[in-house]
Parts: sequence; C-alpha cells; structure tokens
Amino acid sequence: MTNALTIAKFGGTSVANYAAMQNCARIVAGNTNTRIVVVSASAGVTNYLVTLAHTALTQEQITQTCQAIAEIEYAILACLHDKQHVADKLDDLLDEMRGLALHEELLHRNDLKDQLLSMGERMSSLLFSAVLAEEQVVTMNFDVRKVLRTDSEFGEATPDLAAIASLSDSLLRPEIAQSVVVTQGFVGADAEGKTTTLGRGGSDFTAALLAEALDADTCEIWTDVIGVYTTDPRITPAARPLPELSFEEAAEMATFGAKVLHPATMEPALRKDIKVFVGSSKEPEKGGTWIMRDCEEEPPYRAITRRKEQVMVTVKTPKMMYAQGFLQQVFAIIAKHKLSVDLVTTSEISVSFTLDNPANSVAQRLNKETIAELETLCEVSVEHGYDLVTVVGNHMQTAKGVSSKIFAAVSDYNLRMICFGANPHNMSFLVNETDSDDIVTGLHKTLFE
Repeated sequence: MTNALTIAKFGGTSVANYAAMQNCARIVAGNTNTRIVVVSASAGVTNYLVTLAHTALTQEQITQTCQAIAEIEYAILACLHDKQHVADKLDDLLDEMRGLALHEELLHRNDLKDQLLSMGERMSSLLFSAVLAEEQVVTMNFDVRKVLRTDSEFGEATPDLAAIASLSDSLLRPEIAQSVVVTQGFVGADAEGKTTTLGRGGSDFTAALLAEALDADTCEIWTDVIGVYTTDPRITPAARPLPELSFEEAAEMATFGAKVLHPATMEPALRKDIKVFVGSSKEPEKGGTWIMRDCEEEPPYRAITRRKEQVMVTVKTPKMMYAQGFLQQVFAIIAKHKLSVDLVTTSEISVSFTLDNPANSVAQRLNKETIAELETLCEVSVEHGYDLVTVVGNHMQTAKGVSSKIFAAVSDYNLRMICFGANPHNMSFLVNETDSDDIVTGLHKTLFE
C-alpha cells in the first residue's frame, strides 16, 4: 500500500542507551511508511527530573542529580560517529536544564516544573535523530511544541485537537515528505508558547494525537515487552501476550492500569479508526498485539489489570435520605477539581468512590483540595492502602457463569468494593494492596491457565 503513514513511538527503555537506540533506528529504517518518530526520555531521566521538580534539595544534591542525567546523555553521545554536530546542542539543553533545576521558584511554579520535565524528551530526540542518521535515513529533529497545542493546565494539559490538526497540516506534513521527523512525546505548549506536559506516560498520547491529526494508518507503540499481556508478567510468569484486542478492551485495560498503554491513546485511534500496534523494540521479530475496531474473537475474559495507589472516599449525610441533589453536589465538586472517579457505589445515606492517588501527582494535590471542599457539605472518610483489580473481557453482563467464575477465584479475600454491570467489558474490585498480587495470580490461574 503506497502513501500509508505510520507513526512510531519508542518508550524510555527503548531509547535508554546507544545500543537500544540502534535497535529502534533499524526498526524505523526497515519500514518506509514510518515518517514520524516520537520518543520518550531515556530510561531513568524522567525519574531524576521528577525528583528535581518536586523535592526540596540542597544545591549539592541538585548538582549531583543533574550530573547523573548528563552522564546518561553523554554515554549515548560518546558512541555517535558524528559527535560534534550534536555535542553543542546537547550542552545547551543540559545548561537549560541546570538553570531550571536551580531556579529558586521551581517548587512553587508548575510552569517551571513542566519546562524542566520536558528536557528528557528534548535531549533523547536530539540524540535519536543522530542515531537514525547513522542508518542512512534522512532525518530531522522537530520541536513538537510548534504543533502540539494544549491548554495551560501545567502537569496534565488537555490537547486542543483542532489547533493540533491545523498546525500539523501546515508545519509537519511538508517535512514528512522530505525526511523522517523525530520529535518529543509528553510535551506540548499553550497558546502563549509556554511548555506544558501531558501527564506521566503521555508519549503514547502524543503519538496517537499526531496520528489523528495527520490521518495516519498505523500508530506503533514500541516498548520493552512483546505486546499487551493477559496480565502484568511481573505478577505472574504465566501471563502471555495477546495477538489482538479491540479498542474497547484496550481502553478498559489502559484505564484500569495496563502499563503498556496510556489511557488517552485509544481515544484518537478510535475517532479515526487508526490501528495501533504494540511490540518490543528489543525483539521486533516476535510480533506483538494489534489493537483495532473489530477482532476475530471476543472472549468473555481477555485480561486482568491492576492499578495501585487508590484511595476510597465515602461521603455520608443523614440528609441524603430521600434527598434530591446531594449526589449532584458531590459530583459537581469532583468535576470542578477535574478528578476522574473509577468505581462508585451508593447506599441510602452514603456514596463511596475511588480516586487515583499516585505520590507527587496532580491527582494527589487535587484530592486534598476536593476532600476539603466535600467536608463543608457532609461527613467524609478517606481510606488508603488499596489496589484496583479489573477483569477485562466481552459480553460480561449477559454471558452465563462469567461472574460466578470470577467470584469463586477471589472467595478467600476481602473485597472492599465491587463494580459490575455499567458496561459489558469489565468487572472491578477494590482490594487491600497486600492481597492484590495473590488475587491477580489466582484469577489468572482460574481464567487463563
């Protein structure tokens, strides 16, 4: 098929060092349809940058952390054949990073944090572009901030789809006709040109947004695993890769904790019916998982996911007895703080719901503000130490025996909350974090082995 456009995204472990980047460069060189490459920061760099952006450090600690990042970048530079062309640009980026890390207002300004957090992707795209050129590919390093327009919610910016489509058409489309464009994942810019970020794992989202804007046929997500597995192989070695998934299944899995996929990635792909491929950059010959609108098979159980660091919030008021509008007030407060609620259960005088609560995240900050506001309205209790386990599949509400098989597998554990029936694709439980490994292993054994 001619003129088919593929966008390839490579995660942090895929661009961790020179040898890993070489593997990725060969994948790109081997597919003439690949015209845009989106890269994450090299493995380890984002964690260092997050530490700099969120932790009060001494000047010596800041210098040491910046030095640790520089060593990762310089190790890649040292292997390049044509170092000089890249060295000055890399030094400029490292100087910019150090300046931001030492900025006295860094811990209090989210715009500065985003500027600092973007540095990892900006450095890895510069270096990967040079590695790709060594494979005799005509390439250019493109600043994604020119096209990836977002709002000004620093830390978790929302993309402006119309602006991205228009800017990609005028600025990116002419470039991909001439060369393979290497750009940054996770990073965007608001209307004033200030650097924003799309939240952790946002590189997949970037690739999907550019695929949507340019009407690509395929969006490839290259990572360190051979596709999407029946569950996290680190929890049970019996997990196995899935050859195919529907958009709905993939969206459920991403939302409920499958690390291989970013939850927002499925939306652009679904809107434009773009096939998504997930494979390992270390072993591309082993194939991977294809995600598409319609699958050949739709089994009742497809996979099990787990999302850690959940909090359960229960709001309670005697006034709720037969009261109208209480739920509306509760969810209006949640909506105002832009929080996403996963599970909800209600009783006569109380409502319980779960919130994502990863440390140092935008969510953690918003959770505190939301809970304080809810307390002006009703009694609020907050429970920590939970994980969310979800079985993803098809026709789960209507297929006979599906729920009884699942409940039998978890009968020995305390389930704090159960959600089932809102859609045909999942059944979720809130469980003690100390039990979640065993629960996932037991479910996998019952449903897949």
